[in-house]
Amino acid sequence: MTLAAAQHGFLSPTGVEIAFLLVGLATFGAALVTVTTRQLVHAALWLVVTLGGLAVEYLLLTAEFIAWVQVLIYVGSVVVLLLFGLMLTRAPIGRSPDADSGNRWAALAVAVASAAALVWVVVDAFRTTWIDLDGAAAGTTKVTGESLFQNWVLPFEALSVLLLAALVGAIVLSRKAKADAATAAQAREPRGEQAAEEGAR
Repeated sequence: MTLAAAQHGFLSPTGVEIAFLLVGLATFGAALVTVTTRQLVHAALWLVVTLGGLAVEYLLLTAEFIAWVQVLIYVGSVVVLLLFGLMLTRAPIGRSPDADSGNRWAALAVAVASAAALVWVVVDAFRTTWIDLDGAAAGTTKVTGESLFQNWVLPFEALSVLLLAALVGAIVLSRKAKADAATAAQAREPRGEQAAEEGAR
């Protein structure tokens, strides 16, 4: 063991580790605001901060390719798709009572259970995993591309179909809302004409 390795420990973190912790806390706070705010547009914007914080975490882990994919795909595409859906469905800009279903405790219990299951799965999967320092660096384009297009092609394509279905659903909902508004306007017109005739009489 070298002298530098002996001096470095849990009580003497490096600058990268401190930055990783601070960015992680900021990302966690942004994620909490995302799921607790009652303003849909604000939730989408805080989601941008959360996903951007994750990209910074990937950069600190020297996974540059994953970080740029995080920015291009999630921040640049998924969040834009969410905002596009909000605009198509004419979601309210301010506070929306529909954003609070009254099941906060049930949602919190499900979130805690999901987080515990995710942490257990990740810890169990990587408990005996060792990094090959002689091979290609983890997080590079070559390693990530091979893993993505060999092992994760089907989930990747399923996610793209899901996003497409969400976009089509938003368009259908917006057209239905326009049709209902036109029907209501047509129903009001005869009443207005009848009232005008009665007033003329």
